[in-house]
Amino acid sequence: MWRVLPLLLLIGAAPTGWRVPDPAQLLVIDTNRGRIVIEMEPRVAPRAVERVSLLARKGTYDGLLFHRVIDNVLVQTGNPNNKDGGGSELPDLKPEFWVPDPLTTKVTWVRTTNDGSDGAIGSLPVAKGTDQFMPAWVAHCTGIVAMGRQRDPNTANSEIYIMRGSARGLDHDYTVFGRVLAGQAAVDALAVGEPPVKPDRMIRVRIAADLLAADRPRLEIMDVKSREYSTFALARGRTFGPRLSICDMLPPARSLN
Repeated sequence: MWRVLPLLLLIGAAPTGWRVPDPAQLLVIDTNRGRIVIEMEPRVAPRAVERVSLLARKGTYDGLLFHRVIDNVLVQTGNPNNKDGGGSELPDLKPEFWVPDPLTTKVTWVRTTNDGSDGAIGSLPVAKGTDQFMPAWVAHCTGIVAMGRQRDPNTANSEIYIMRGSARGLDHDYTVFGRVLAGQAAVDALAVGEPPVKPDRMIRVRIAADLLAADRPRLEIMDVKSREYSTFALARGRTFGPRLSICDMLPPARSLN
């Protein structure tokens, strides 16, 4: 059994159902398969967002291959050597696997189940178990973007991966820093293989705020604090019934172009 929490229905919900993402937090990846736009979330993973933004501005990502693509699971890129292992010349990062405790109070909790609670912060799906001492985490749903690493949790550096499907077994073991708002079709079109026989590549990676206005993506995403999102979540619950997961309630995005 589950129930939608009443918090979204209270007076004081966001007056408009949609918000415009901050261009300073939009990662724009132009690939040979099309453009991928990712909203980064520095409140959840500030070090990862800072690192990825720096590497994008340095041009480190330009021309790198998608060196590992597992169908219906994920795609990986971001290593300057175009294969697993290694990284940039910058030091490795410490893990940011959990939603910081002070931020948990800002999560919009959408439903409760026997296993815990589901909600969202920004565009990211957030889950929490029944153990009150266990922090919340970001769920690995389709479109989630995170830092790759080696076996040691302290080895995230430059590699990133994008989810091609839901894989909740990866939850709270990797640093999630964003979600695809546009271009998931391009992600799904990337050549499969470990490595692919003919790998696709990132042609250019930039921060939207650094682009000319005419080249910036124009997007809106449904505000998780709005009545529109509450209505959306209830409708998804009716559609999926007992099979519903937080991955079925990701706030939708739309293009303004």
